[in-house]
Amino acid sequence: MATWVWEGTTSEGEYKRGEFDADDKTAAQAKLRSNGIAPLKLKKKSKDIEIVIPGLTDGVPMKNMVIFTRQMATMIDAGLPLVQCLELIGNQEQNATLRKVILSVKSSVEGGSSFSEALAKHPKVFEELYINLVQAGEMGGILDTIMNRLAEYIEKAAAMRAKVKGAMKYPATVLTVSMGITAGLLWKVVPTFAATFRSMGAKRLPEITEFMVTISNNFIAMAPIGIGIVIALTVIYKGLMRLKNGPFVRDWLLWHSPGLGNVLQKSAVSKFTRTLGTLVTAGVPILDALGIVGKTSGSLVVERALDYTRLKISEGKNMTAPLMESQIFPVMVVQMIAVGEATGAMDVMLVKIADFYDAEVDEAVEGMTAMMEPMIMVVLGGIIGTVMIAMYAPIFTMADNVK
Repeated sequence: MATWVWEGTTSEGEYKRGEFDADDKTAAQAKLRSNGIAPLKLKKKSKDIEIVIPGLTDGVPMKNMVIFTRQMATMIDAGLPLVQCLELIGNQEQNATLRKVILSVKSSVEGGSSFSEALAKHPKVFEELYINLVQAGEMGGILDTIMNRLAEYIEKAAAMRAKVKGAMKYPATVLTVSMGITAGLLWKVVPTFAATFRSMGAKRLPEITEFMVTISNNFIAMAPIGIGIVIALTVIYKGLMRLKNGPFVRDWLLWHSPGLGNVLQKSAVSKFTRTLGTLVTAGVPILDALGIVGKTSGSLVVERALDYTRLKISEGKNMTAPLMESQIFPVMVVQMIAVGEATGAMDVMLVKIADFYDAEVDEAVEGMTAMMEPMIMVVLGGIIGTVMIAMYAPIFTMADNVK
């Protein structure tokens, strides 16, 4: 199937243009005629040549997605036609990737696709949750309301993701810097000091200095082997991630890791309840909603628990019993969901749980950071302090000998 670019006029004489997908030129002409358009120009769209720089042009920032969603909600609420909304926003969008996607969605809508169908053609930008909510909004005639809810959801999801990334980034950054400093000391500083002491006639260095010089010599000799081990471990890790249960084992270990596991669990509860609450409020059936939540959870531990829950619900059970059996979510959360089920206010209850766990994630991140800061400082200070003592100890010994 190819993409065709067209220009034509309607029966009222209004000029229009756009693009859509069709098997061949005959099918494209038939599609135009069925839409009441007399074609003036019709040609196959040439393929765009683009240079993709990983990390710069691949993907769309969450901020841009929020702005796009809010703008769509405002314009639809103001009564503007969907195609006009997409054209206005697309032409003003600063992000090149998102601009191209928006204009492509506009062309698909002009060609007869629904908004949700047009979005589904770009799964790397619009995830399944987004598409399903838009579809629910189209069917219920509340697309502007749904777009506003989506914008709020993306904002809160982005804030949550930033908190978890920040919690993981700090210790990783400090650890990397400390390893770099230690490697620099062992590679350059220690050998220089040792050579200086030898040239000054020091036949025997203090034991701590000899120990550090031995480590330095071995470090220099073993560095290529160490780099090879790191590369080998990376290859092994990637190979394990290709196995059927490899990603699940990784997620399970992270889920139960000390410190970080607590943050991941609470953020998973927040995302699960907020996403499910948004879908239920939009009228998405509970089985479909749980499937979407599992796929967008980012954790195979959560996804498998929700798959099990869906299976039990399809067998006629309520939602709370299988959630309790999975032992993934806290008892309090499951009990609150049970109250929501019994009262028919599950969407309200889920949003309240999400708001509560947003605050819990903040506390968990602060607690983990407060616990790790002194540990990192002690380890880093101990390593650097030991190296400095080892280097200055011969100076004090030589001064005593001079006296």
